[in-house]
Formats: sequence, structure tokens, C-alpha cells
Amino acid sequence: MRIHPAALALALTFPAPAQHSAYEIHRVPSAVTIDAQLDEPAWKRAPVAGDFHFNWWKEGDREQTAARLLWDDENLYVGYYCRDRHISAYVTERHGPVSKDDCVEIFLSPNPEKVRNYYTFEINAIGTMLNRCRTDWWIGPSTWEPEGVRYRTTYHGLPKKDESPDDDHWIVELAIPLKNFARDAAHTPPRKGDRWRLNLNRTGGKTNRQNSTWSPVRASTASFHKPEDFGWVVFVDHK
Repeated sequence: MRIHPAALALALTFPAPAQHSAYEIHRVPSAVTIDAQLDEPAWKRAPVAGDFHFNWWKEGDREQTAARLLWDDENLYVGYYCRDRHISAYVTERHGPVSKDDCVEIFLSPNPEKVRNYYTFEINAIGTMLNRCRTDWWIGPSTWEPEGVRYRTTYHGLPKKDESPDDDHWIVELAIPLKNFARDAAHTPPRKGDRWRLNLNRTGGKTNRQNSTWSPVRASTASFHKPEDFGWVVFVDHK
């Protein structure tokens, strides 16, 4: 059987167990505006990370998420397009329990050799964010204040979002300054070929309450805090 050179190169790039997802993060070829639209050419050309896994599914609709990532010398960019027929969000307090709402999350470990040093960015459909820094050097509170994060959601700034018959999807777009990871990353900004570990997550609202992840999580109880199951990403210069 002939193996396509691109497939072989990708396999060699990610020396990881088969259960871990893998993704190439492309350098931004042109400017993006953080407006929860994902309509710039850069986003359209970025590959979709792949189907999300419903690790703890029992019943209900498995509504998919299309996530993409990009980078430049300043930021990591993340975009989520969430299929959803029942969109609800009510938490407005900074660092509040946003995972009770329709919510997306990215958990990042910039140093694969210390995968348990990781950072979380959790944002509900109305734009409330919760952040945590779980590292061996952080001595602050359970929550964390990253610098300079810009983000928008489809329903950004509403006091609440109730379900509607018109619900179809919602979007989150964010730019995370890479300087936030200088304590753990080998290089900030990354260099071509640098590898990180991360997972992309999503929770459902009060109806069809599903939990899904980009890289599958091997755990009997629903928890995203499983860094050993984070997927692998590599920073590339493809434009």
C-alpha cells in the first residue's frame, strides 16, 4: 500500500498515541477581526480541527462543533462554530460557572514535557469568561487573569440568552496573546515546528446537555481536566 507523503509527514510530526487528535496550526496569512463572524479568508482557509467526541453520551442530539486555530507572532486565534438548536446562557459574573451554560473551552499546555501545566479559557454564549492557571509555579487563587485576551460571541454582552425556535448555531472567536504562556512555552512566539498539547471542549445548556471534546477523553466521569488526553498541535508556516 502506498502512503501519501503528506500523511507520512503528519504521522512523523506527532509521535503520540493513536487516541490523541492532531492538528497543524497555520500562520495567519491575512488580518482577522475579532467579531464572531469567522468570515475572513484566513479562517476559511484554516483546516477544521475535526469532529468532536461525545465521550460520555447517553442520549440526546450530538451537535457538532467546527473549530479552527491560527497564529502569528502576537496571538493564538481560536474560532468555534457550534451547531445548536437550544442556545441558553445566564452566567454573567467574571469567573462564574460558565460551563453550566452553552459554553466553549480551550485548555492549553504549551510544554508537552510538563502537560499538567495548563491554562483554561472558558466562554459562554453571552461572552462571560472563566480562566484558570493550573501550573507548578502559579501560587495565586484558583482563577487567573490572562493579559490582553480579545474575544466575541454571537450573543456577546446580553444579560441572558434564552432558547428560541430560531436557534441554529453560535460562534466564539478569540485572540489569546502568546506572552501569557512565556513561563512554560519553549518559545514565545512559537517557532515553526514547535508542538503544544491542548484540547477544545464544549458544554451544552439546560436542554440537550452534552459534553464534547476535540481529542477524546478516556475517563468514566465527565471532566475536561485530563491533560494526558490533550491532543497535539504543531505550529506551521502554511499560508
